[in-house]
Amino acid sequence: MKMLFKGSEAIAEAAIRAGCRLYFGYPITPQSELTEYMSRRLPEVEGTFLQAESEVATVNMMYGASCTGRRVMTSTSSPGFSLMMEGVSYMAGAELPAVFVNVVRGGPGLGDIQPAQSDYFQATKGGGHGDYRMIVLAPHTIQEAVDLMNLAFDLADKYRMLVTILADGMLGQMMEPVEFPPMRDPNDVPEKKWALTGAKGREPRKVTSFDIDPYELEKMNLRYQATYKKVEENEVRYEEMNTEGADIIVAAYGTMARIVKTVIHMAEEEGIKVGLFRPITLWPFPYKRLNELADTVDTILTVEMSYGQMLEDVKLGVNGKAKTPFYGRSAGVVPTPTEVLDAIKKAIGR
Repeated sequence: MKMLFKGSEAIAEAAIRAGCRLYFGYPITPQSELTEYMSRRLPEVEGTFLQAESEVATVNMMYGASCTGRRVMTSTSSPGFSLMMEGVSYMAGAELPAVFVNVVRGGPGLGDIQPAQSDYFQATKGGGHGDYRMIVLAPHTIQEAVDLMNLAFDLADKYRMLVTILADGMLGQMMEPVEFPPMRDPNDVPEKKWALTGAKGREPRKVTSFDIDPYELEKMNLRYQATYKKVEENEVRYEEMNTEGADIIVAAYGTMARIVKTVIHMAEEEGIKVGLFRPITLWPFPYKRLNELADTVDTILTVEMSYGQMLEDVKLGVNGKAKTPFYGRSAGVVPTPTEVLDAIKKAIGR
């Protein structure tokens, strides 16, 4: 049965249904409704909600909670995510699974609470220090955000990695009908043989993000890289729409992809066939499929609510096989369908 839900609240409910019972966070718009929802809902399912005194404290609480093997998450917005970066790097180094939700606001700096996509680099390239990666999922509807929450926790547990849901203020604040999955038993998850659950009757376990011996630390780093390679081989996700026989393909994610879907119909009325390539995993990025598509068109236009961050990955995927123009707005300004259609016409010389 579908229910009308606000984006941030739908994500929170989806996390609970995925078995999350530990939430640590600090309110920051435009995602404060998610934190508020968790404060009300988690006690109903015997979970724990704790408002930390800061984002720095939040991520360190997550570190400790994740060591126990329980499903743990937080949500924040751009400046809050920046404050968490030291702890994010430590959690990645300790191979601790957790889910972060970043509802991006316009930036840089304090920015505003309008929707933007300017945290792409931070999420996909590693905002903290060290050679680590995070899986980054980018929903474009509230229903998809709900579905990806379940996947996010499963991937985090499977690979002992951090997973980020990268949304924006538009998805967080709008309302749409959604259908939630059944409630999962938080105890019915794969056994975590590394978790710190007490050492009575067995050898003690250790969870750490470093080894003082550089050769041993390098071995740890190589293990991380092997994990990341498996993720790249197995977890690439994307959506295509009208790419076969297209005059031009537009690469977009999140809210911008929703706008492009509208533009596709507007362009059809003017005799232009526009295809959409929408990465769902921003890391690992679907380079291989994009490279195949570059054999079929002369131009792949990237549109973003930033000044060309995903564009760099698009260019890597296209690898010079097609032209790669760009159109973007920032600071919370959302490109209109008419603007995008004009950018398409300009790109193909119409």
